Amino acid sequence: MLKLKITFTSLFLFIVCFVNSQEITNTKFGKGILNVVAKDSSWSMRFATRMQFLSTIGWDINDDDFSKPKTNFLVRRARLKFGGFAYSPKLQYKIELGLSNRDLSGVSEYTSNTPRYILDAVIKWNFYENFTLWVGQTKLPGNVERVISSANLQLVDRSRLNSRFNIDRDIGIQLRHHFKLSNNFLIREVFSVSQGEGRNITTGNLGGHQYTGRLELLPFGKFQNKGDYKGGDLKREQSPKLMLAATYDFNADAVKNRSNQGTYMKTSTGFYETNISTIFVDAVFKYRGFSFMGEFADRYADEAIAVENDGKPTGDIVQVGNALNFQAGYLLKNNWEVTGRYTNLNYDAIVGKNLEEQYTFGISKYIVGHNLKVQSDISYTTEDSNGSGLMYRLQFDIHF
Repeated sequence: MLKLKITFTSLFLFIVCFVNSQEITNTKFGKGILNVVAKDSSWSMRFATRMQFLSTIGWDINDDDFSKPKTNFLVRRARLKFGGFAYSPKLQYKIELGLSNRDLSGVSEYTSNTPRYILDAVIKWNFYENFTLWVGQTKLPGNVERVISSANLQLVDRSRLNSRFNIDRDIGIQLRHHFKLSNNFLIREVFSVSQGEGRNITTGNLGGHQYTGRLELLPFGKFQNKGDYKGGDLKREQSPKLMLAATYDFNADAVKNRSNQGTYMKTSTGFYETNISTIFVDAVFKYRGFSFMGEFADRYADEAIAVENDGKPTGDIVQVGNALNFQAGYLLKNNWEVTGRYTNLNYDAIVGKNLEEQYTFGISKYIVGHNLKVQSDISYTTEDSNGSGLMYRLQFDIHF
C-alpha cells in the first residue's frame, strides 16, 4: 500500500511538472529559461543553462603516419546559472554551477576530495554611487580573455597564454569603481583581496593572500552590450571602441607553481612558499565588424626554484616567463566570421621549457549571436612540450 501511494505521488508530481512545462513563457531565447520578479519587487531570479559539445582531432607532426590521428568527443561545458537581486536592485547575486567532467576536475584533499561544482557564488552590492563591493567566489580581474565568458568566445577556446598564465577564480572581496573624464572617456578600477589558493578550496589559506588591481581606460566610451568582454564585434560598432587595460597581481607566500593555479609545491615538512607576481596588459578594439584583442602576460617569483629547508631542490619550479597573444577577426554580413590568432609562450630558462608558438585560424557561424553558434578552428603548434602538431576542433554551443 505504501509503495502504491509513493507511485501515485510520483506520478502526480510528474503530471504537474509536465502540465506546467507546457505553459507559454514570455522569455526570449538567450535571456534565460526562467525570469521571476517578486510582486513587491523585493527580489528577482533568472535561471539559465548552457552546453558546449566539442570534437577534437590531433596529429603529431613528427609522426609520418597521418592516418591515425588522436580523436576526442566530449561535453566541454554543461552549466547552470542563477542571478538576480535581493531586497534591492543594488544588491545583486550570481551563482554558476559546472556539471561537466572538465568543470568538476581538480578533486583533491584541499577540496575535501569532492567535485568542484561551484564556479561562481558572489554577491554584488552597489553601496554608494559608482562603488560596488563584490563578496564571494568569482573570477579575479585578470587578463581580459579569461574574464570573457566561455560562452562568448570568438574561437573554440581560449589561448595558451590564458591556460598557462591566468589567475582564474578565487574567493574574497573586490571593490569596483568607475568614473568619466569627459562625456565619452570612461575609467574603471578594480581592487581585490582573495585567499590565493584558487576556487572551492576547503582547507583554508595555506600561504599568504592574493592582491589584484586592474585599471581600464575606454577613451571612446562603452562598447555596445558589454562588447569589450565578448568575442567578436557582433554589434558591429558604428564608431571605434577601444579598451586599454593593465593588471598587477601579487600572491604573497604562494604555494602553487602558477600563483593560485597549477600544482602545490610540497616539501618534506609542509609547503614551499614564495611571492609570485603576475602582470597583464591587454587591449580590445572593435569597429564595424572588425575586432582585435591583444594580451601580454609576465610572471615572476622571488625564488622560483622550490627547495627543502636544507636548500635541496624539490623538483617544483614556479612557471615564470611571459607570453603574447594577438587575435583579430571580421564578421561578415551573413554572420559568418573568420578569425586568426597568434600565441607565443616564452618561459625563463630555469623552467626548462622550449619556446612555444601557436597559430590558429577559425571560422564561426553565429545563428543567434553567442547563444546559438557553431565554431571550428585549426591550430599549428611548434616546440610544444608534447611535440609539434596540428589540431582541428569543431564545437556547438547553445546558451538559453
